[in-house]
Parts: sequence; C-alpha cells; structure tokens
Amino acid sequence: MGERNSKPSEAIMKKVFSSAAILLVIIIVLSMLVVIVGPGQRGIVLTWGKVGAVWSEGIHFKIPFMQTVAKMSVQIQKTEADALAASKDLQQTDSKIVLNYHIIPEKVNVVYQSIGISYDEVIIHPSIQEIVKAVTAKYNAVELITMREKIRAEIQDLLKDKLFSYNIVVDNFSIVNFKFSDQFEAAIEAKQTAEQNAFKAQRDLERIKIEAEQKVASAQAEAASLKMQKEQVTPAVLQLRWIEKWDGHLPQVSSGNIPMINIGSMKQ
Repeated sequence: MGERNSKPSEAIMKKVFSSAAILLVIIIVLSMLVVIVGPGQRGIVLTWGKVGAVWSEGIHFKIPFMQTVAKMSVQIQKTEADALAASKDLQQTDSKIVLNYHIIPEKVNVVYQSIGISYDEVIIHPSIQEIVKAVTAKYNAVELITMREKIRAEIQDLLKDKLFSYNIVVDNFSIVNFKFSDQFEAAIEAKQTAEQNAFKAQRDLERIKIEAEQKVASAQAEAASLKMQKEQVTPAVLQLRWIEKWDGHLPQVSSGNIPMINIGSMKQ
C-alpha cells in the first residue's frame, strides 16, 4: 500500500516542478521580449549598441539578444549649484542657484548618444558656472544688489539658449542666495548707517532752521503790534481811558491841582 501511495505523489510533484519550470521559462522569455516604459520616461532602443528609436510610455516588444532599451526621465528635474564669481569692481560673490529643467522627450536619444545619463554634471553645472561668472563680471557690486531681478533674467535667458542647444529646456531659474564677503557686507552696512545719520542730521538742521524762522517771525509780529499800539496812544486816548475808569467822585484829599476835564467837549 505504501509503495502505491508514493508513486502518485511523485507523479504530482514532477508535474508541479514541470509546470513551474515552464512558467519560469515563459517569464524569462517575456522579460526578454517585453519592455515597459514607465510614466515620465522615454525608452531609447539600442540595436547591437546602436542608438535608434525613442519609445514612449507603455508596453513594447524588443528582439531578444539583439535589442536593449535604456530609459531616461523627461519629467521636470531640479538641480542646485554654488557659483563663485567676481563683480566688475572685483568683489567676490557667492551664489546658490536652483534650476528646474527637463529633456525634450523626442530628443532623449540624441542626449543619450551625445552626453549620456550624466548630463547634470557634464553640461548643466558647468554651464551655470560659466554664465553666472560672465554676467556677474559685467556689473559692479552695487548694481548686483540693486538690479538683482534684471541680472537673474539675463542669466536665465543665456542658460535657456545654451542648454536648448543640448536639447534641455530650462523651466525655471532662481538665485536663492546671493552674498558678498563679510568685509564688503560690513562696509555696506557702515555706509548705510552713515547715510541714515547724515539724513537725520539734515532733517534736524532743517527743523531747527524752520523753528528759528518761526521765532523771528513771531518776534517781528509782536514788535509791529507794540509799535502800532504805541502810535495809537494819544493824549485824547489817555484822557478817554481815564474818564472810562473815573467813578464820578472827586478825591476827598488832594495834595495838588484837581485835573480839569473839558465837559463841553464831552457833551459834544
């Protein structure tokens, strides 16, 4: 009985192993025949190592042993670079550059053939260094500070033209950090402080001058007023002021003459 039961089990195991072997062969054959190009990728067909057509996203069939496929990204990529340069007046600058770019999808085979997959190190970074130095050397330090947006746009335009010749498109370019040497920045800060102090002193001088003019004008107006009042004080006015204050009674004791009042003129 034991020998009869063992023979069916061995037969089943052989069938399982055979099926697994066949399945493995099929998988191997399919892997040699089928190529899947993922999202945001392009496939470069290499026939006996020769660069050929470009395959888009999806499933493709290749000739085993004869063809291989190299995959490259055509999505927007980001690279950062530190760029050292000197201004027109020989001030050292240190810039941190951020560049967004992508490869032209239809030209990935050309990029692969002429540059390879290390295009970031081979083309992009050296181009950034070259153009940043060339543009920075055209401006002095003050212009680099006050005309930063203009300079950024100029660098971006030059990078677009240069990288496009290598079938690379610049999507965005930014200068995220731009600084001079510590000594120069200290000198700029000292200059700004001096200008602010000079401006404050000028404002104070103008304020003092205006206040002095106001005081002179006030004194002149007061003097003119006193002069006019003095000119208006006549004997008749003084007599009238005395009458306005007189209560109508003659003084009881007098050591001198009683002032004479012209009643007639008053009646008139």
